[in-house]
Amino acid sequence: MMDRFRLLTLAALAVIPSACATYGHEPNPKVPDPVNAPPVDPRALEQQTEVIEAERRRPGRPVPEDEIVVLNPGAVPPPPVGAGAIVPVPDRWRLAEAIGVKEKWYDPYNQNTLKGDRPILGNDELFLVAALTSDTVIEPRTFPTPVSIQTTEEPDQLDVFGESDSFVFAQTFIPSFSLIKGMTAYKPPDLEFRLTPAIQVNYVDIKERRALFVEPSRDTERTDFYVGIQEAFVDYHIRNVSDRYDFDSVRVGVQPFNADFRGFLFQDSQLGIRFFGNRDNNRFQYNLAAFMRLEKDTNSGLNAVDEEIREDYVLAANIYRQDLPFPGMTSQATFIWNINRESDDVEIDENGFPVRPALLGNLEGREYDVGYLGYSADGRIGRINLSASVYHAFGENRDGDFVSEPTDISAWFAAVEPSIDVDWLRFRLSALYASGDSDPYDDKEEGFDAIFENPQFAGADTSYWIRQTIPYAGGGRVIAVNGRNGILNSLRSSKEQGQSNFTNPGTLLLGGGVDADVLPELRLTLNANHLWFDDTSILSATRIQGPIAEDIGYDLSASAIYRPNFIQNVVLRLSGAALVPGDGFKELFGSEEELDAYYSILFNAVLSY
Repeated sequence: MMDRFRLLTLAALAVIPSACATYGHEPNPKVPDPVNAPPVDPRALEQQTEVIEAERRRPGRPVPEDEIVVLNPGAVPPPPVGAGAIVPVPDRWRLAEAIGVKEKWYDPYNQNTLKGDRPILGNDELFLVAALTSDTVIEPRTFPTPVSIQTTEEPDQLDVFGESDSFVFAQTFIPSFSLIKGMTAYKPPDLEFRLTPAIQVNYVDIKERRALFVEPSRDTERTDFYVGIQEAFVDYHIRNVSDRYDFDSVRVGVQPFNADFRGFLFQDSQLGIRFFGNRDNNRFQYNLAAFMRLEKDTNSGLNAVDEEIREDYVLAANIYRQDLPFPGMTSQATFIWNINRESDDVEIDENGFPVRPALLGNLEGREYDVGYLGYSADGRIGRINLSASVYHAFGENRDGDFVSEPTDISAWFAAVEPSIDVDWLRFRLSALYASGDSDPYDDKEEGFDAIFENPQFAGADTSYWIRQTIPYAGGGRVIAVNGRNGILNSLRSSKEQGQSNFTNPGTLLLGGGVDADVLPELRLTLNANHLWFDDTSILSATRIQGPIAEDIGYDLSASAIYRPNFIQNVVLRLSGAALVPGDGFKELFGSEEELDAYYSILFNAVLSY
């Protein structure tokens, strides 16, 4: 199109002199005669045209006064070139202040130096980001509480299980400080230092003795205080690998890590080193990490950095690919190797209960090498939202839980949660399978267990089974069927301080739920799940009783999440859950005559700055 325009222009220039002569005008002597002129080089003409166009586009070029056309005589005339006041501005971040906009340190939604909106210390590339979170938990609940003659609170109560009522209160303050170097609007920070301590005070009241302390003389109430370190790392930006800021970085220190989308395998904040980055306009992301697990405080679950580091190591590698296998879906491949060398370690928790080795089976110390190979997907297929994970665990336990010889580990896990949105409603289905061990006395361990799970699945911690810990009375001392904020029936002494156990009954779950955004600031959620053991051979062996049914029961829950003013700075949550015991649960724990269901009520208030 441009070449055609230039040819028409040349033709017009050729016609103009002859037209002028026809109508009695002399040709302009400054215009060359197209008839007698030498031929024009098209390349030279193109270069000249580009120069003219560049001159027209050049900013700041003064316009001659005779070319100024006044379209509105009543308007204020433009100032002459070079006139006008010059207002000095310290830097571009303080431009708003120079024109009268003042910041408020307590306002996180407007310009605020404490939120990294402006540099500090007179440096134009050094920023401070400060945050403070208050997390309040109030939780009345019931669960089977084992007792004996020396532990019963009531002198006339000599049953296997006592009063099931208990109450928990926990208040946690989480300040966080990040010092960041670099312009982070379009690229990762060049350097970041972050420190996040957590301060918690908690109170627990359980009606039976020896539930909170190993000594029967101790009270049935406990108040505890602890300060842990949840983040303490330095993040260094190694390089950019493209003009779209694809990058490589390294992070060293106590840092959060999640092995998959829903926290099924390893979601924790641990001491380690992690290389991470992306490629192809962020379509690929990767992580290469190595962690040494910190000891956890018994009652708060916070990182106990003042304790000796555990001989439990996690090596992790994963890669994400967006729009695979089709647009809208992100695929993730994961490989994790868990190396445990704690066979000579005897660990007693803060309340006097042994946690390593677990008092199950032959009571010997354990060490193992376990690999996890997995695939996860998260995204949508048309109108269907889909999240799924599958893992295979394999390796060797140097000393079997029930046989004094090495055993091979081979276990499987799969979970899927499809959902569909219909206006302001989201309907969900949930299915989970974790294999159980069929024979505790052979040389194979087939029960799937995670490293440190925190599943965001099937109602998450509003679910009774995920939220509460069920003691495994009669089959092992200080053993729980499942862990708090965990879904797997792993028969561990503690999710925080214990070891993985691959001789377990496994887990099956089928359920559904609905999320209703009844208001922009209010969401209501309903969940109904049915749970089973995959294989109860280990339960029958340790309880020394006949075949135990696999039916755990129905887990029913409802929750409401309220965010005033549609913000995340104030999040209030109230939930209630009930477990209606099935045949397997009743055979393991019985039930009080007047108690047909166990309940859990959770009030959680999260305030953030």
